[in-house]
Amino acid sequence: MQQEFRILIMNIELDHIFPIPLKDKVFSRQSQIWNTQLFFVQGEFIKINAPSGTGKTTLVHFLYKLRDDYDGYIKIGNQLLTTFRQNELSTLRQHNLSITFQDLRLFPNLTARENIELKRVMQPIVHESDIIDSMANELGITGILEQKASLCSYGEQQRIAIIRSLMQPFNWLIMDEPFSHLDKANTAIAARLIEKECKSRSAGLIITDLDEDNNFNYTRTLQL
Repeated sequence: MQQEFRILIMNIELDHIFPIPLKDKVFSRQSQIWNTQLFFVQGEFIKINAPSGTGKTTLVHFLYKLRDDYDGYIKIGNQLLTTFRQNELSTLRQHNLSITFQDLRLFPNLTARENIELKRVMQPIVHESDIIDSMANELGITGILEQKASLCSYGEQQRIAIIRSLMQPFNWLIMDEPFSHLDKANTAIAARLIEKECKSRSAGLIITDLDEDNNFNYTRTLQL
């Protein structure tokens, strides 16, 4: 029987990567990420400040292996990301990487609860179903759990996506502008929940945004 591929301790290395479609932009400005060598150690909280158009979503897609149109190398757990077989990539996303996309990618015809529950049961289970109600109450969205995601405001959808991302095991939580439609009070509450979940798993956080913030005690803040 083939042994299941799984990374238990996961550091990330970026070795002089830059996005081929943005090559002219990358070389026309200073960046602490593109075309440099970086090591992200599991457990770090990494903030990436990125003006619009500089490739923050592109970077997130590279890390999650949705795109590979870049030069340079990305290593996850000492393995080149480009060499992951499909079954290894599936396991990586189930056990090691959780993500909130900038466009959220909720299923519009499913309820908020169904969107979250689908993620919870399709991965190795780390939370019982009642945690959905607990987190929803904490984030102030209990009243929309049985509502279709398409009928929720964008701020409500962001909170649904945040809870959904916390339903699976992970070594790294990758979040692309997760608070863009939340006020300061709701952002602070969501940040506390995220920090608690990351620390309970000894997991790292990579978060992108347009501006500086003090939502977390970041290990490093890098300019894209």
